[in-house]
Amino acid sequence: MPQNLLKRFVQAYPAQPATAFWRAFEIQALASIGLPSGRGLDLGCGDGKLTSILLSLTGERSLVGVDLDPLETEAAARFPFYQAVHTAPGDAIPEPDASFDFVISNSVLEHIPNLEPVIAEVGRLLKPGGQFFFTVPAPDFKRNLAGSLIPFSSRQDYLERLDRRLAHFNYLSADDWRAMCGRHDLSVEGCAGYLGLAETRRWETLSRMTGGLLYALGGGSLRPIEIQRRLGLRQAQNSAGLPGPIASMVTAIVGAGFPPESIDDPWRSDSPSCLLVSGRRTGAE
Repeated sequence: MPQNLLKRFVQAYPAQPATAFWRAFEIQALASIGLPSGRGLDLGCGDGKLTSILLSLTGERSLVGVDLDPLETEAAARFPFYQAVHTAPGDAIPEPDASFDFVISNSVLEHIPNLEPVIAEVGRLLKPGGQFFFTVPAPDFKRNLAGSLIPFSSRQDYLERLDRRLAHFNYLSADDWRAMCGRHDLSVEGCAGYLGLAETRRWETLSRMTGGLLYALGGGSLRPIEIQRRLGLRQAQNSAGLPGPIASMVTAIVGAGFPPESIDDPWRSDSPSCLLVSGRRTGAE
């Protein structure tokens, strides 16, 4: 596993080592296919740090960010590659029809219960021929999980609790994506899988010890991001990264046992936990 990319995510997300591990794979996957030129929409931009790392790999782009969380958009607005950052839902983005050359959405769409209007909005906002790139968990995500460490406990209960903690509402297959996108003038051209069983279970182990622990301490009533904010961890994470020597030690622990090619070639899994869905808006350019 390339230490540099993982280290950058560990530095950017010191309170979230499981997230850092996951992001290293999906951003390498996204960067490996590149981004188009022109004006882009970052759908679910969050705090902007992930996009900053992505653009360092693909080259700078001019983007508009949108996210529902005002604390996240406030943090994202500091990045100069955003022309604008909107605090708005994904199905009501205050931008004109056919005003974007591409749309990226990284680990966002699985958190939206009513997804169809958001995909319709992507179709509205893209120019004819404009491209879209979605990274999302796939049905094999749940199949790849080890499950509860408590003997004889219900796997279904474990998966339902995990979905509540992660706020995951959908795990669409490639066929599901083709059907939904097709209803909104969007043609899916690729559904490439990444994050195999070993990587998924490493994420699961890291997540048990971090977000899972915070969720349990909060009695299951607050998501980890809410607990992080109450403890001041999110604010500290957005204002300063982890010092280099400490980040190197954490990176060595988080990525221990994974060879360099596991991120260099993120498409290696036969039963991927995630998909990179890509395609175009149909119609004449």
